[in-house]
Amino acid sequence: MHRFKVPATSANLGPGFDSVGLALEKYLHIEAMEDSGFNIIFEDDFLDVLPDDETNLVISTARDIARKYGCRLPGLEVRMGSDIPLSHGLGSSASAIVAGIELADRFCGLSLTVYDKVLLGSEIEGHPDNIGPAVTGGLFVGYYDGELFYHVMDIEGLSAVISVPPYEMNTKEARRALPETYSRQDAVRQNALNNVLLLSIMNNDYKAMRQLMTQDRYHEPYRRQLIAEYDAVRQAAEQAGAIATTISGAGPTLLTLCKSSEAAAVLEQLDSVRGCHHEKVDICRKIPGM
Repeated sequence: MHRFKVPATSANLGPGFDSVGLALEKYLHIEAMEDSGFNIIFEDDFLDVLPDDETNLVISTARDIARKYGCRLPGLEVRMGSDIPLSHGLGSSASAIVAGIELADRFCGLSLTVYDKVLLGSEIEGHPDNIGPAVTGGLFVGYYDGELFYHVMDIEGLSAVISVPPYEMNTKEARRALPETYSRQDAVRQNALNNVLLLSIMNNDYKAMRQLMTQDRYHEPYRRQLIAEYDAVRQAAEQAGAIATTISGAGPTLLTLCKSSEAAAVLEQLDSVRGCHHEKVDICRKIPGM
């Protein structure tokens, strides 16, 4: 029996589009053992909408990775539980892909490195912002274009509050909301914003983070109109003194970063915004060995 868990992730953090992600302490839980075929037993009712056979993303990914390395994945019985809502911008698909890579590694003896796992997941997803922190934990900053480069660090003294609307957001729909091209001015501005934001995070410069995280020009201006609660959540978080509120991944979940000492007050203020489930979530530290 193999047991492991994969963290939820929140991608972008405002201007870090497709390159920055944060691991959160909500998890996809996996228990797996060899069996005559492929069978998935769901331990949470909301997962019942997913396939329970070899077409499930976890199993199909595991089989594809095994095949890539010339290995035949044995039949598996997988028990799957999850704290991560589906299609809500918290990396549920990335966690499933990472779980599949981990199953292939363990049951085929592939001896994959952390870099290998992030690279394989990035090849599947096309970008590393969710895959990366789901493997490494912590704050992940990465670039993938055939080649992969990344760094990981822990964030000290901060907590997250997530505001989860009751409806799902299809990632393809969220991508369609974005323009096909951006102006050179926007590209230069976004590059500078993200560079300074990352150094502000590293230096615990909360004042700069507050200003920079809300100035994205690549996705938030276009996706915010798909999230009815966006303005109300952001205004309530600002009133409570939070650092910033951004769209988590493609949405509709909204991520609010705040000082850990102020998280309870921020959560209390956000609870006044109807239509969302609000929850304090600790930031997942770097996973040992990553």
